[in-house]
Amino acid sequence: MRIPKSYQLNVGTKEGLFYRFLGFRQQDVSILSNFIQRGTGISPQEKQLSISGHNWGGVEIDGTRLCFNVGEKEAFEVSLADVSQAQMQGKTDVVLEFHVDDTTAANEKDVLTDLSFHVPTSNAQFIGDEHHTSAQILCQEILHRADGGSPSEAAVVTFEGIAILTPRGRYSVEPHQSFLRLQGQANDFKIQYSSILHLFVLPKSQNPHTFVVIALDPPIRKGQTLYPHIVFQFETEAMVERELALSEQVLAEKYKDRLQGSYRGQIHEVFSNVLCGLSGPKVTRPSTFRSCQHGYAVKSALKAEDGLLYPLEKAFFFLPKPPTLILYEEVEHVLFERHGAGGVNTSSQYFDLLVKLKNDQEHLFSNIQRIEYQNLFSFLSDKHLKILNLGDDQRRNGGVTAVIESTDDDSVDPHLERIKNQACNEESDEEDEDFVADKDDSGSPTDDSDEDGSDASLSGGEKESSKKEASSSKPPVKKKQKSVPDEGSQKKKPKKKRDPNAPKRAIAPFMYFSKAERANIKSSNPKLATTEIAKKLGERWQKMSAEERQPYIEQSQVDKQRYAEESAAYRGATTQQGSGDGSE
Repeated sequence: MRIPKSYQLNVGTKEGLFYRFLGFRQQDVSILSNFIQRGTGISPQEKQLSISGHNWGGVEIDGTRLCFNVGEKEAFEVSLADVSQAQMQGKTDVVLEFHVDDTTAANEKDVLTDLSFHVPTSNAQFIGDEHHTSAQILCQEILHRADGGSPSEAAVVTFEGIAILTPRGRYSVEPHQSFLRLQGQANDFKIQYSSILHLFVLPKSQNPHTFVVIALDPPIRKGQTLYPHIVFQFETEAMVERELALSEQVLAEKYKDRLQGSYRGQIHEVFSNVLCGLSGPKVTRPSTFRSCQHGYAVKSALKAEDGLLYPLEKAFFFLPKPPTLILYEEVEHVLFERHGAGGVNTSSQYFDLLVKLKNDQEHLFSNIQRIEYQNLFSFLSDKHLKILNLGDDQRRNGGVTAVIESTDDDSVDPHLERIKNQACNEESDEEDEDFVADKDDSGSPTDDSDEDGSDASLSGGEKESSKKEASSSKPPVKKKQKSVPDEGSQKKKPKKKRDPNAPKRAIAPFMYFSKAERANIKSSNPKLATTEIAKKLGERWQKMSAEERQPYIEQSQVDKQRYAEESAAYRGATTQQGSGDGSE
């Protein structure tokens, strides 16, 4: 085949392997063809490359090669041995995902990661029936060829109907000698053992199930979502017996002291032992931490998802969703906070744990029962983690330790105060000064109230607060005398009148988020007051990740560009008008 700048030669063996040789000159073609014909008795076929650019044609599967042809010409070919996953998308689309070899990524400018085929139901090459569409026939053929059918790649052992929480579904789990295969009804994953970094075996507290978590790098992908952790859930008391499909010679030579010929015991132990013997990662089990119920974890919530927080020997691990692993060496400090749910007698029964990393990222684990505080604090202290908001000085000043140990619900809630302050100040510029969460959140995000008025309301509140603190040590007479001239000066200050033609200021990202989510909170909690809605919006905004905030940040950036352009036009028009009518 002639390719750009040279010729290539493909050689296929009887075992189904293909070899590609590149870089031949035009004068080499006839000499090489004659040599092959004399030596093998096979006359080389000539194939042309399609350069039309059409994306419709036919599929030809030869061994582990998939060729896409446009007419009689070949457009491209891929190796099915590189396919990590093949799945249906709808009834007519087949999506292939490929292994990414990170050892060559630095030398390659482009890497093929996925490929999608649309197979109409009228396809004559892969004829479907009432049970299977043409696309499903093609998908099954690709899966069969992708495995290669080699006896050496047969499953070592099979675990049927295993529940996987991330990515969610029930799968048939097949450990092979060189990869782990997960077969589901809609998805099929093939995971190379070289990408398995770690194995976690973590029993659930007060629950008849056990988590087995596989940490991956690179992660597997389902659609546009990456999964660096696969979370299996096994019944703890389920007993199984499995024979490995490996000869004694292979066990002795390749897996000496790592695998046995058969296993019998709890299913999660058998699975983890087999997988560890085949892939060789380290296994982490529960640490010395014990909760008040003598479990290995504490119940908490992360990003509005309930789960279990495991304090391990070297890391925090939150399961099952979203699986979040935080190494202690990456932690800047931890902060115990009083839970700010807002319910009666609930804030004193729960507390939150804020973990701040050295890269300024934060993870807030909320709704932890107060009775778990002492055990968790003692364990983190033994790990020499920096714990803020603890100590005698902060206890006297109303720190969270005093709040957790106290049953007084009227105590100052530092978490709520931080949320209220940051909700208004998060990524704020001069354009979002009108929004005050504690006063009124019912106005439109495009409120045209004048800038000076909003500044006065904010600064006035700050002055009033500072006056109360400063006057606590002074006689009431001085306070009254001092407040009179301030009130008079405020009355005398003329209010700046806003030009109705001036452009509206840009809206901050939090305001876009507030506008989008306020109706949802109001519909689910119709009895909530406006200030309570504002507090909930602030709490949600603080818990969102950078990726979740990105759409609102992009909307704000577009609005800032609009405001800058309209402001420039407005200032230009004002300057021309002033020079035209002779005004100052």
